[in-house]
Amino acid sequence: MKERAVSRSAAGDLVVPRSVAVIMDGNGRWAKSAGLERIRGHERGIDAVRTTVTECARLGVEALVLYAFSEENWQRPQREIDLLFGLLKRFLVEERDTLMQNRVRLLHVGRRQRLAPDVLERLDAAVALTANNAGMRLGLAIAYGGRQELVDGVQRIAAAVRAGRLEPAAIDEATVRAHLYHPELPDPDLLIRTAGEQRISNFLLWQTSYAEFHACAKCWPEFGAAELHEAFRDYGRRTRKFGKVP
Repeated sequence: MKERAVSRSAAGDLVVPRSVAVIMDGNGRWAKSAGLERIRGHERGIDAVRTTVTECARLGVEALVLYAFSEENWQRPQREIDLLFGLLKRFLVEERDTLMQNRVRLLHVGRRQRLAPDVLERLDAAVALTANNAGMRLGLAIAYGGRQELVDGVQRIAAAVRAGRLEPAAIDEATVRAHLYHPELPDPDLLIRTAGEQRISNFLLWQTSYAEFHACAKCWPEFGAAELHEAFRDYGRRTRKFGKVP
């Protein structure tokens, strides 16, 4: 496996990964600690999303994937799910200027069939609006699960075999990758998780096989440019061997 390209920021002390993934954790805990409803934490988390997207775009990150709503999150109380998707719909409209000003191309990563028509309408409109942007690609993982992505990919591969378009013996890693949701996105070099948790929670299981992991103690609503920079500094101190002797 080859080392992925990185660059140094204008500040000189940041090694900027080509691709970053973030598990945005701790919205509810932040709200509880502040004596607020959980939804207030999710609202405050939008500010952290905006900061992270704009700063990653400014620093030259090529791809950023944010874990916004997992397949397991469907098990939450219906009221919270409704409020979360209400916030998502607002984000997809209110942040269009941010995406366009930063030349960010939006992508949906996940299962479309789980999403309501009004959510898909706003999501598709934002994706179409930003389709020609040549800057950073932003993947919103909504109704996403890593195991579910692999199941969906295997089903598509099986359909190709059954139709005679693919020989079983020809299936390799490249075949599997080609049948993921967005095979054109580079594998994350850096996986960030907030709120001090240290698990991947069914996120990008195939793609993060060689990602460097950074755990930030702060909850997601507290995550800002300084925390992102520290994650990049931590990444820059790693020696990436990919199974080889350096």
